[in-house]
Amino acid sequence: MKKELSHIDKKGDPGMVDVSKKNTSERIASASGKVLMGHGIMNQLKEDGFSTKKGSIAQTAIIAATMAVKNTFNTIPLCHQIPITSCKIVVDPVDDGFELICTVKTVGQTGIEMEALHGVSVAALTIYDMCKAISHNMQITNIQLDQKSGGKNDYKR
Repeated sequence: MKKELSHIDKKGDPGMVDVSKKNTSERIASASGKVLMGHGIMNQLKEDGFSTKKGSIAQTAIIAATMAVKNTFNTIPLCHQIPITSCKIVVDPVDDGFELICTVKTVGQTGIEMEALHGVSVAALTIYDMCKAISHNMQITNIQLDQKSGGKNDYKR
């Protein structure tokens, strides 16, 4: 059975999904990703207190991710503008890079997984930008939705 795309009408034209008749519920989504840069770069960053000339890597990534979450509807064309009730970003330095988690909550009529994915993606891009003066030998990887709940279908990776 072929599943239809909710953003495409019968003529094949894109459009926002009408959520006006959907029930309001608390919705939560978490996404994760990694920025891999190797042990050498991480050792240098650790010696510098995980700061660059641009400032604190973690704090800047958290602020950038939060701004991205709040503005997802401005970047992803068919996303709804929804109220964000909570946004938590984890930036965890590990041996070979940074592990990132973005968890977002709302009370609304549509899901919040795009906001979580957008937040973790922008956090990763911000870390790349802050560290590229040291080396371009970095890789943004494993950006994925880990879980979502509160809508018609829950999901857990």
